[in-house]
Amino acid sequence: MESSRRPRLTPAIADIRRAVRALLPAEGLVLVALSGGADSLALAAATAFEAGRAGIRAGAVIVDHNLQSGSADVAARAAETAQQLGLDPVLVLGVTVDDDGTGPEASARTSRYAAFDAALEQTGASGVLLGHTLDDQAETVLLGLARGSGPTSLRGMKARTGAILRPLLGIRRVATRQFCADAGLEPWSDPQNFDPRYARVRVRETVLPMLENELGPGVGLALARTAAALREDSDALDELARSVLRAHWADGRIAAAVLAAHPAAIRQRVIRFGVEEGGGVWLDRGQTLTVAALVTDWHGQEALSLPGIRVVRQDGILIFSVPGPT
Repeated sequence: MESSRRPRLTPAIADIRRAVRALLPAEGLVLVALSGGADSLALAAATAFEAGRAGIRAGAVIVDHNLQSGSADVAARAAETAQQLGLDPVLVLGVTVDDDGTGPEASARTSRYAAFDAALEQTGASGVLLGHTLDDQAETVLLGLARGSGPTSLRGMKARTGAILRPLLGIRRVATRQFCADAGLEPWSDPQNFDPRYARVRVRETVLPMLENELGPGVGLALARTAAALREDSDALDELARSVLRAHWADGRIAAAVLAAHPAAIRQRVIRFGVEEGGGVWLDRGQTLTVAALVTDWHGQEALSLPGIRVVRQDGILIFSVPGPT
């Protein structure tokens, strides 16, 4: 595989290059998160090509989670592939995945994104491109439905979240595999992608195929469209809530009457956002509703002591404070 190789322009190659081109910055350096799988490999090859055309730099970051025997060898092969594609710099970052109580998938994700932050700081890159596809989006929405996670999860992943860029959210996974075949690239197949102990694997390998078989083709596309529609609505509600927060929240205090004047979707967002910004605490839905009851069902309740935050209503004002050390 040579970096100067010019594969014929097939539909899969054209579509993925176009998707990458739409999210590339005008200047500077970007990094591709490369695992060696088909999705990230197609993304890396397309980014190397499009960055060269745009006159910007493109590198790669490979995260070794140290969760499998031989993971260092896999990371080394991915780094070699990145170099052959012409990506520079190429970083290989090892992480330790500690079970923080959220489960192995979430813990690995936390470690991985911390590595991306470190790569951005080391290189001065403006962003990290991830290979999440439309199929990943559909899986995320379905998992959110199953867990009752509400609109935050059902809205799925955004194409741009800070420095994280996801150019392939409109691309099917089959297209990334076709890209690799058309370009003569050999993707690595991660055995963990077929391990039924992981919920996402069960959704990918069993649940979605069953839904497609029972309900007809297009379930994945429908879930992705649902995420896009919910994201539009949720973004608008978020902005309305933040405007209320900016206007009425001060020093961890907000008038109950202000919250009462807004519908539940705004009121509960104001509470969540205020607690997150003021105390660095994320409330789940049940906790948020408990706080909201100080507004909607006030009958002289005592102060609420929630994990990381204390809330009391005094003289019509909700007062949020971070408990001191015990």
